Amino acid sequence: MDFYGFYTGKIFDAYKFLGAHTEPDCGVTFRTFAPGASKISLIGEFNDWQEWTMNRVHDGNFWECYAKTAQPGQMYKYRIYKKDGSFMDHCDPYGFGMELRPNSASIIRDLSVYKFKDGKWMQKRTDCREKPLNIYELHFGSFKKPSEKADDWYTYTEMADILIPYLREYGYNYIEIMPLSEHPCDESWGYQNTGFFSPTSRYGTAAELMEFIDTCHQSEIGVIMDFVPVHFAVDGYALANYDGTALFEYPHQDVGVSEWGSCNFMHSRGETRCFLQSAANYWLTEYHVDGIRMDAISRIIYWQGEPARGVNNTAVDFIREMNRGLKSMHPSAILAAEDSTSYPGVTKSASEGGLGFDYKWDMGWMNDTLDYFRTAPEYRSEHYHKLTFSMMYYYNDRYLLPLSHDETVHGKATILQKMSGEYEEKFPQARAFYMYMYAHPGKKLNFMGNEIGQLREWDEKKEQDWFILKYPNHDSFHRFMKDLNTLYLEHSALSSGDYAQNGFHWLDCHQEARCIYAFERKDEKERIAAVFNFSDKEQEDFELTVPGGKELVVLLASNRDIYGGTKQYKETNETVIRPKKETVSLTLAPYSAVYYLITG
Repeated sequence: MDFYGFYTGKIFDAYKFLGAHTEPDCGVTFRTFAPGASKISLIGEFNDWQEWTMNRVHDGNFWECYAKTAQPGQMYKYRIYKKDGSFMDHCDPYGFGMELRPNSASIIRDLSVYKFKDGKWMQKRTDCREKPLNIYELHFGSFKKPSEKADDWYTYTEMADILIPYLREYGYNYIEIMPLSEHPCDESWGYQNTGFFSPTSRYGTAAELMEFIDTCHQSEIGVIMDFVPVHFAVDGYALANYDGTALFEYPHQDVGVSEWGSCNFMHSRGETRCFLQSAANYWLTEYHVDGIRMDAISRIIYWQGEPARGVNNTAVDFIREMNRGLKSMHPSAILAAEDSTSYPGVTKSASEGGLGFDYKWDMGWMNDTLDYFRTAPEYRSEHYHKLTFSMMYYYNDRYLLPLSHDETVHGKATILQKMSGEYEEKFPQARAFYMYMYAHPGKKLNFMGNEIGQLREWDEKKEQDWFILKYPNHDSFHRFMKDLNTLYLEHSALSSGDYAQNGFHWLDCHQEARCIYAFERKDEKERIAAVFNFSDKEQEDFELTVPGGKELVVLLASNRDIYGGTKQYKETNETVIRPKKETVSLTLAPYSAVYYLITG
């Protein structure tokens, strides 16, 4: 290992030196970084949990022990002694495996066991800037469950057979998995980690996760992993006060504790930087993950996430340099920021002084749009420009439109529930809402359950309410989402020009009284007009001008009867409209949307 690079925060492969590494002949070499420890003992299954003294190596801040009898699959811990003689048994910060809570031992894993077969996928993989990116966000343990028991989960291997056919049939080309790094509390959903290099044992082993990702790739499904570079769990057996000192965290409580009660990483320390950027590189390199979605970036940018406290310049420098290194090593991987701030340059390249992300979550779009659809239709005219505002700032960054798990929990109601009105009114509004989302520039992310019109808020202990598909409204809504997803993947105008100034323009955004909106998406291959009526009344004689348009062919209509609407569409010329002098007169159903392919 480059020790100077480790101390100065420059390296991305610290995990290749630190942790437990199987040797070619036999045995395992264990290494840990603990400058504040007075003594460290290695304990594990291979020595009947008896103390084997580890030796100081290099400059005395690193500790090492070779165990000839140790084998993959066996558990171990480090017994770390403080200066006062007291000790704490810790899991390995760089451990590649870990026990299921409430147990806390690390597990020896040989990462070379699994051989990937996804060379074709990896060779052609891109960051999707000019391609469709339709992300299905999921919590691995609650998509589907073998039983109603909270801690009964499908394994990585079993989930491949369940999830991948569903994704392919319903038009998703990427998944984003909520954190799979080991965590002690199910209710944290993986966002408070104890094992940053350990795939959670809830669902199986490291090799089984590799196989799951490999199988996704062979089925043309990309995999994005949630990653938490801001904070970590307070559990005493993990990173907190690891060597008897605040090794990874701030020593001061005023900035050392996050709003979630967890420990904040101290990003000014080179050793902490190397820990985090090595972890991110580890998932991209060893598991062939296609992207990293970084959580709570506002807490990186500003002290405690509060702009009034000022910019945390050392943390900003860390994230910029980490992204610079990751993109250098993995240019086709996706780096996405969950960031709700207006901090400039989040998706500008690091070489230009930006933070170096590929995408930024558009939290403003999400909040404004959902607020609009919560509003009763008689008041929507007053809030008309909540839906036009996003295009005022859109080209400042490369945005991704998120409807994530955060919008379906903690009393916020599910996406379908957020629609104004009673049960029957919610479905046509949700269909129109999703067509607005999928035509709007920006990549897409939708959390599991949203696509079936789930009415119950997400609970990590229960699988999605798949039984509601026996009800016609939900079944037809699910069919609608399948057709919308498929159309999005097949029509390049909806994605290839996402970040090009000429990829979008308004056809009409001044129908305040009628709550009608119309815009065009285009690329070199095709033009698509999207027309919306978000009022609760039929709108007759809406004059739409489409420059250069000779025919408008209906691609998708939210009011179609097979989706629960009222209009029948047959394979006849009634799906084709021929403008007169580039203008057509349309009658728009209440709460409806239509996509037209423009020819001419």
